[in-house]
Amino acid sequence: MHKIFTSCALAALLLAAAWADHSHHADHTDHSQDGEHKCHKLSAANADFSFALYKNLNSKTAAGKNIFYSPLGISTALSMLSTGAKGETHSQLFSTLGYSAHNQAEVNEAYEHLLHVLDHSQQEQQLVVGNAAAVRSGCNPLEQFLKDIKHYYSAEIFNVNFNNPADAAAEINRYIAAKTQDKIKDQVKDLSPDMAMVLINYVFFRGQWEKPFDKNMTTKADFHVDDTTTVQVDMMKRTGRYDFYEDIDNHTSVIMLPYKSNTSMMIVLPDEGKMSEVEGYINKDYLKHWHDSLFRSSVDLFMPKFSISSEAALDNTLRELGITNAFGNNADFSGITEEVKLKVSKVSHQAMLSVDETGTEAAAATTIEIMPMRMPEMMKLDRPFLVFILEHGTRSILFMGKINNPTAA
Repeated sequence: MHKIFTSCALAALLLAAAWADHSHHADHTDHSQDGEHKCHKLSAANADFSFALYKNLNSKTAAGKNIFYSPLGISTALSMLSTGAKGETHSQLFSTLGYSAHNQAEVNEAYEHLLHVLDHSQQEQQLVVGNAAAVRSGCNPLEQFLKDIKHYYSAEIFNVNFNNPADAAAEINRYIAAKTQDKIKDQVKDLSPDMAMVLINYVFFRGQWEKPFDKNMTTKADFHVDDTTTVQVDMMKRTGRYDFYEDIDNHTSVIMLPYKSNTSMMIVLPDEGKMSEVEGYINKDYLKHWHDSLFRSSVDLFMPKFSISSEAALDNTLRELGITNAFGNNADFSGITEEVKLKVSKVSHQAMLSVDETGTEAAAATTIEIMPMRMPEMMKLDRPFLVFILEHGTRSILFMGKINNPTAA
């Protein structure tokens, strides 16, 4: 049976040995939290960070190229790193992530809760968010750091011989591939023999549409990458009841495609010629406005099948967003180890997204809908569009990006 799946892995934060002076120490107090879910305390900050990442990555992406990444994965990895950061290094991480109103204990507890909720949202979908630390053989991280990343981030910890960089990279890549069902391969490259640790985060999602497409309705169609480039795609078609909103003031059409789970794909289609304008203003408030404005409507939906992948070195992006000390000789990761001065040498991210029709007879019952007697709306994804995969229970943006060219692998 064909699956619709979205899968992504973020790896890795590579911490190599560096000489540095460290004199600052952050004071973190532990506060108990009650009331709203702990993980919801970070959802607004994580959404702001998601869009800051998007705008920076978009400015570095060539015209016609796809963008796709996991904001949740990147935030989780940086939060895990922050458990071992001190002083200004810690302050910059928290400021960039939007966590300045919280202390490390609150952030740790929020991620503990978030990962627990995601781990228990497995009905009819696969959603795996995991963390790991590949530690240099003979290196002795502080017991408190290891305890914290195990307890709050469910991190697996294993030893690697970085003296043989090729073997070390192969071992880490096998680990990541196994966790992402071989969707993310060769993530780690060009390791240094001086490496102290690689922090790994991976996010894997596979879901089936609640309302699958009929393969017999899929036909060849044009997709207009830009004014001068048109490509042929396999265009799926489905007429059905969807949550839909046409935002005339902001030049967009929005549709929500639910998976058989607590997860949905939101697609934002800017009007022709309006993608740059939409990218200029988009933020979490617009996302909430569109979400709250959706109305159940009859829609003729045309959507291309596609399978894309995206790789990005995030070092410069994170520096430009305000995380500078972590990469310099003044980095303070004395909360990880006091044996050697550490700095972040590399942050790399790889993600992939594949979308097609689902199901045969197993999902057929879900295709029967009562349609009102009126002309349906039409949403034809035949030009670049924005995509968000949202997990509703934790209010998390699992993945987001821009599909400029569905045929570009």
